[in-house]
Amino acid sequence: MNWLVLIIAGLFEVAFAFCLSKAKETTGTDMYLWYGGFLICSAISFLLLIKAVQTLPLGTAYAVWTGIGAVGTVLLGIFFFKDPANFWRIFFIVTLIGSIIGLKYVSH
Repeated sequence: MNWLVLIIAGLFEVAFAFCLSKAKETTGTDMYLWYGGFLICSAISFLLLIKAVQTLPLGTAYAVWTGIGAVGTVLLGIFFFKDPANFWRIFFIVTLIGSIIGLKYVSH
């Protein structure tokens, strides 16, 4: 169950990165709403991470959490913000995903 909590925490990390990027692109009220979303997503992400590390090893949980955030943020950049998607970026994303899966399987 805590692995699911950790995955959701990682997805909220992606959401707060998305909100931060959108806030950078906007002005006025919209900017403040995106910053509000950033704060809410950040709080939820950290609270879920705290819940997950109550039963999962801290180092593994933190690595998986940041890995989900990193992969998700790179994919958001590619799909929504027109970041480049060359061979090496995709190669290293796949490598990172393999590392996250490997950490899950070797954790007790």
